[in-house]
Amino acid sequence: MVITGFPVFAVTVDLVVLTVREGDLHALLVRRGIEPHRDRWALPGGFVLADEDLPAAARRELAEETGIAGPGGHLEQLGSYGAPERDPRGRVVTVAYLAFLPDLPAPTAGSDAAEAQWRPVGQRGLAFDHDRILADGVERARSKLEYTPLAAAFCPPEFTIAALRQVYEAVWGEPLDPRNFHRKATSTPGFVTPTGASTEGGTGRPARLFRQGDARMLNPPLLRRRPD
Repeated sequence: MVITGFPVFAVTVDLVVLTVREGDLHALLVRRGIEPHRDRWALPGGFVLADEDLPAAARRELAEETGIAGPGGHLEQLGSYGAPERDPRGRVVTVAYLAFLPDLPAPTAGSDAAEAQWRPVGQRGLAFDHDRILADGVERARSKLEYTPLAAAFCPPEFTIAALRQVYEAVWGEPLDPRNFHRKATSTPGFVTPTGASTEGGTGRPARLFRQGDARMLNPPLLRRRPD
């Protein structure tokens, strides 16, 4: 059906997929294999099909361009971006999604992507307006870690408090006092639940293992330091 009197435009989805690798926050990026912006790095994404819902399109494009099915972690809508000149092909509005995933193997490029990699979130010069979308996704992640237990989405099902702290340090980009963080994490109702097991092997003392609790919001929140 064509609605007369209104401009026709295309809809795409783009994904900010974040994970922690080797102690640093990384985003999943693809190097474009076609024009426009051929050979430039970009967020994975693509056009929404006529019979497709937005979340389904996001999951399909992620699988087609990077070989990552799912994602099995947290996925939420980040925002919409519709500046008239954002895409040289014409009037294109994109709906961006944000996903948090535990560390995964190297992605496999497919579809119109020439290459797919986990790259540090500080990279700039992405295609389209993806610098802005990535920055918005990183800031959303930083804020959500203050008030929700979503840091556990970056962890395996069972984790140590030190591993959880390393997620906060990577996402917030600042070191945290280990004892203070341990006290806050274990005393915040519903944040983490002890499994009754401990780590094995290694040179240090075994550390207790935890899993994510049933809290949907952290009360009190774990607040990051604000610039003076």
